[in-house]
Amino acid sequence: MDLPEKKVQKLVQEIKKCRHCDKELPLGANPVFLVGNQKAPILIVGQAPGLKVHKTGLPWNDPSGDKLRSWLQVSREQFYDTRYFTILPTGFCYPGRDTHGGDLPPRKECVYLWWSKLLPLTSYFELILLVGRYAHNLFLEKQLPPTLTETVMAWKTYYPPIIVCPHPSFRNNLWLKKNQWFLKEVVPFIQKKVHLLINKVNSGKFEI
Repeated sequence: MDLPEKKVQKLVQEIKKCRHCDKELPLGANPVFLVGNQKAPILIVGQAPGLKVHKTGLPWNDPSGDKLRSWLQVSREQFYDTRYFTILPTGFCYPGRDTHGGDLPPRKECVYLWWSKLLPLTSYFELILLVGRYAHNLFLEKQLPPTLTETVMAWKTYYPPIIVCPHPSFRNNLWLKKNQWFLKEVVPFIQKKVHLLINKVNSGKFEI
């Protein structure tokens, strides 16, 4: 389907101005995402901005982003190029820390406020990377197996266009160590698809 450009850009501006949870958020509302003025073939859906991302206003601008870019085998310049990528979080603002020092879950308000309108507009993407459990749940819901391992092992079930990934946080280092098949099997497949689509854009074969 063709991207309804005016509708998307209007929605983008509304999300940028959103202050719905401003009083509940520890650092106030600051939606962080990346959407260009044209179609990109690849959508990355993460969880919620971390503290550094909140402060810089640039999605995945942290060590997790560095690891994600290494999985995709792309440079920072390519990653933030809206000809190639649209980058959205499950929750648009930094939610704060829990009592264990980790980030709180994405705010649920974003699902009914924004994702209820965004999800119908995602069908034109040729590749959708769901990074982390909250992104998996947002898109897959009833199809979602009970564990992260089962979900990622079933990745071929959702493709095309979806590929499920663990979150590249250091907190998942143990999972990655125990499940090296992800790096050996899934990551090379992702890299191949990402570079095919980047080359398609560069050659003018993907209409933007």
